[in-house]
Amino acid sequence: MDTPKNSFKQKALTKEITYGIWNGLVDTVTAEIIAGAGFDWILVDGEHAPFDLRTIQLQLQTIAAYNVQVVVRPPVGDTILIKQLMDIGVQSLLVPMVESAEQAIQLVKAMRYPPEGIRGVGTALARASKWNRTNNYFRDANNEMCLICQIESVEGIKNLDAILEVDGVDGVFIGPADLGASMGFLGKPSHPEVKAAVVKAIKTIKSKGKTAGVLAVSREIVDFYKAAGANMLGVGVDTILIAKATKELAELYKPALKNNQSNTKY
Repeated sequence: MDTPKNSFKQKALTKEITYGIWNGLVDTVTAEIIAGAGFDWILVDGEHAPFDLRTIQLQLQTIAAYNVQVVVRPPVGDTILIKQLMDIGVQSLLVPMVESAEQAIQLVKAMRYPPEGIRGVGTALARASKWNRTNNYFRDANNEMCLICQIESVEGIKNLDAILEVDGVDGVFIGPADLGASMGFLGKPSHPEVKAAVVKAIKTIKSKGKTAGVLAVSREIVDFYKAAGANMLGVGVDTILIAKATKELAELYKPALKNNQSNTKY
């Protein structure tokens, strides 16, 4: 068997428009339900959801039966953790809170074997190489790794051009919620100043020939950022979908609940 081709990376390189969903529920049944829905990619969120290495691996094993790509967001861009994620079969990472070119360079190295990087060699124990049953894994693995840097702060925006110049960064994903908080608009990711900053960032990313991503879970905001040039669009979160659907069902029978609304809009 050969090293799996990373079709998510290929679409990122060609800047094809893709639509994805966040997976925050640590359950393989949930993973199966959303994997069969028809999205281009699923983001397994190890930053804010209670995933660990074992449960991420279970999600990978479950989703492998479906025609959808997996992107994993680790809690932090740690070199050792990235090595472990690569070994269990992750090929695409969305790394949060990237704020400098130096940080991006380290992430690129962490995802690749020498001489291009510093990834440790342990294929006999690795699901990624099918425990040394994969043909030419060392030859092919580096080329299939995809790095999307997530910029979510004023500091990251300030260093966006330098981050985009790093060879091996395949795209940049803007997080409006944290960026808005960094700008002084906590809980207001759709504030006009936040939206303007995101649009400016998207245009800069596209001008450098990179994939531009953003999370926007309302049709209006998705269309807005798509028109600005975003091509990697996170359009839903499993927890939000369940919370919204169950609340609407309860409100159908208990209208008084409609007064209890969240102010956060993405």
